[in-house]
Amino acid sequence: MNSPQPEYTLAREASGTSTLSFSGNWAQGHSTASFSGLQSELQSSRPERLTIDGTSLGAWDSIFMAFLLRCHDYCHTEGIALENRNMPAGVVKLLAVATAVQPFQPGSDNQHSWLSNINLGQLLGKVTRNMRESLSFTGEVTIALSRLIRGKANTRFTDFWSFCWQAGPNAFAIITLTSILVGMILGYLGAVQLKQFGAEIYVANLVVIGMLREMGVLMTAVVMAGRTGAAYAAQLGTMQTNEEIDAITTMGISPIEFLVLPRMLALIVIMPLLTIYADLLGIVGGGIVAGGLGVSPIQYMVQGESALSFTQISVGLIKALVFAVLIAVAGCRAGINSGRSSAAVGRAATNAVVTAIVYLIVADAAINIIFQHLGI
Repeated sequence: MNSPQPEYTLAREASGTSTLSFSGNWAQGHSTASFSGLQSELQSSRPERLTIDGTSLGAWDSIFMAFLLRCHDYCHTEGIALENRNMPAGVVKLLAVATAVQPFQPGSDNQHSWLSNINLGQLLGKVTRNMRESLSFTGEVTIALSRLIRGKANTRFTDFWSFCWQAGPNAFAIITLTSILVGMILGYLGAVQLKQFGAEIYVANLVVIGMLREMGVLMTAVVMAGRTGAAYAAQLGTMQTNEEIDAITTMGISPIEFLVLPRMLALIVIMPLLTIYADLLGIVGGGIVAGGLGVSPIQYMVQGESALSFTQISVGLIKALVFAVLIAVAGCRAGINSGRSSAAVGRAATNAVVTAIVYLIVADAAINIIFQHLGI
């Protein structure tokens, strides 16, 4: 015996009311009508009230509910009052649950300017909270360093050597690639201008000074911020999630002394060494470009040696020490203050990288201005 096919009938009554009657089995295995046909009929009749009648409705499942939900959304959009009559109790309950929250309607009314969403009080509160956290963390690190100097800190030097290996030798590959390419870029940029004056030989001066004072240490710091700073934030954030930091604190051990100081000291030791390594490779990269301009390796080395001085090297090393502290502070602070979820750990890693890069740019500009006024 064939099951009744699903059908609907839209009948217009007096006083702007229409009745939508369903019949047959609105379930899987039956070819149901599309809502577009009913939508066209409703647009033509334009009722003020629509009554849904389920007196003749047979079996039903999610297919019927999907059709009914589209009908409800259309009536809600067009301002048509919707009523139920003789509908199964399950249909009424499911429809009430499905329509409990109004669907999002994208449009011009919802497209506000981002300025209108800014709450000045919340913004100031967030800035104040971040400043308080930064000052608190800096103070705790300072106290921990003073205890370390006096030999009273709970800092394990086995962790220090482990972090030195993580931040140093494991970073050689990426530092090698970026340093050679940065040196070549400096060489090409200088060659474009110097070639106009027949002064290609001075590419060596440009590369040596540029790498020693600026690009070598800055690119190394950016790489370490994205690599080591994010790693510190993720490690400490995961420990925060697993409540390991709480356990360390409960044991009477300072997390700053036990977790932060080894990472910071390792970066302070490794950054100058990586900077010197990056400077040498950058100079080699510039030599490759100079060779393409007809400058022999001997000429390049002699000319570069004339630009080489202890002052240029010292500027880069001073920046390396400052950048190391900033990267370690940004990464460790983001990890220590991380929330207790996987999403919070991800945000902490992102925050560590962004904060560290901002610190680096501001510190680099400030150091350059100071050295300029000092004549260095």
